[in-house]
Amino acid sequence: MKLSKFGEKFSSQSGIVELMGDLGTALNENPDMIFMGGGNPGRIAEVEQVFRARLETVLADPAQLHSLMGVYQSPQGDKHFLEQIAGLLRQQFGWDLSARNIAVSNGSQSAFFVLYNMFAGEMADGSQRTIHLPLAPEYIGYRDIGLSDNLFTATRPEIELLDDNLFKYHVDFSRLAIDQQTAALCVSRPTNPTGNVLTDGEIEQLDAIASAHDIPFILDGAYGLPFPSIIFNDAKPHWNSNTILVLSLSKLGLPGVRTGIIVASEELIQAYTRANTIVSLACGNLGPALARELVSSGEILSLSRNTIAPFYRQRAEQTVQWFREALGDLPFRIHRPEGAIFLWLWFEGLPISSQTLYERLKARGVLIVPGHNFFTGISGDWRHQQECIRVSYAQDGAVVKAGIDIIGEEVARAFQE
Repeated sequence: MKLSKFGEKFSSQSGIVELMGDLGTALNENPDMIFMGGGNPGRIAEVEQVFRARLETVLADPAQLHSLMGVYQSPQGDKHFLEQIAGLLRQQFGWDLSARNIAVSNGSQSAFFVLYNMFAGEMADGSQRTIHLPLAPEYIGYRDIGLSDNLFTATRPEIELLDDNLFKYHVDFSRLAIDQQTAALCVSRPTNPTGNVLTDGEIEQLDAIASAHDIPFILDGAYGLPFPSIIFNDAKPHWNSNTILVLSLSKLGLPGVRTGIIVASEELIQAYTRANTIVSLACGNLGPALARELVSSGEILSLSRNTIAPFYRQRAEQTVQWFREALGDLPFRIHRPEGAIFLWLWFEGLPISSQTLYERLKARGVLIVPGHNFFTGISGDWRHQQECIRVSYAQDGAVVKAGIDIIGEEVARAFQE
């Protein structure tokens, strides 16, 4: 089979392909695997009941059912849903926007594919531009998304060591270098993989830097604000006309409906919608149909704050305690859990690579994600990249505890070799 450069790039093995392959195998084909890898959300009965009731309402109404199953929506998304999202954001946060500032995507991953390749890569004049990640590690799904190679640059973080075997990454503004080749800044908040929540001050400073260089500031809010609000501190939502905020319904408990939401300037939304027409033709209907009433009533915010965030906060605290018990006196640190659904573990001086640790754990029926995949755009031989792993705590507590015990055994074995 002879492939184009596009075909070779996007059909090859990569970190996100391996991650999603593991996810599919564990959740659909091999339920005995202890799944602590991908970003599949946990099951929250109260939230599932809300979506079940909404789906039953849609199915019982012939007009709504036809709209769900038998009608193409606009490539920008369902008009009423766009108006409801805009109304919610205006009312709750005072943001100056309308439905013309909102677009729907078939999952936030497809939104980032379009956005990144719109801004960066080979330009019309033959030059190359890049997306800069002010803090790495960052989301594994960005790494291979570019139509051209070397789409990303990144700044190595400042590491703050904390008590109780914790640590925290900060943006190192002294190293942050923006030049003519920088097309945009992008951060996830909470950060996937670490659960780091950039401070309001860091967000404001990054926004100011982007504005000063006349480039957009892209904020990946898949786990964050204003929904699903899986944040354990008092961070504030952020948006302005130079910010591209990308949200998702996945971590509300709807990963299967593949619905992302983009909040940006009218000019950007128009450009994105044209590109999305070519890539996707139209947006899916199920996510907006299930979420519409939650958005119009504002319940999406209260459900996020009062049910979803506390569920994950309790899981995070319990999982940290289990790791402390399982790892004992081994050299480990855990990134302070401030949000998302993961713990990020750092085994300083680990004698084996994170990939080797991943393979050993997989052989024992435990799936995690090796940390080196998350350091997109970082050049040079920085051993820290091989000393970290990402672990999800979204699954049933007994399953997570069993996986942690095996992780502790394998890490101890590695340090004893």
